[in-house]
Amino acid sequence: MVMPRLLGVLGAVLLLSALTVIYSKYYAHLIFIEIQKQERELDHYEVEWGQMQLELSMLAEQNRIELIARDHLKLIMPLREKIIYIKP
Repeated sequence: MVMPRLLGVLGAVLLLSALTVIYSKYYAHLIFIEIQKQERELDHYEVEWGQMQLELSMLAEQNRIELIARDHLKLIMPLREKIIYIKP
């Protein structure tokens, strides 16, 4: 009498633990897919960051700034004795 009940309870516990394992594996798989997606997005942002750094260095080159100042703004370099240096 006690034995069939005990087997029924143990069977239910076994079934519940098997379902828990299946759910855990499924959830872990979903998390793994999300991690891969985030890593691809991170790679994309790193490439974009590198391109922006390169563009920034090109735009900030001294000779480029000087050419724009001279050609477009019609500025000229002052004489050496007219330059005033200010210490921070």
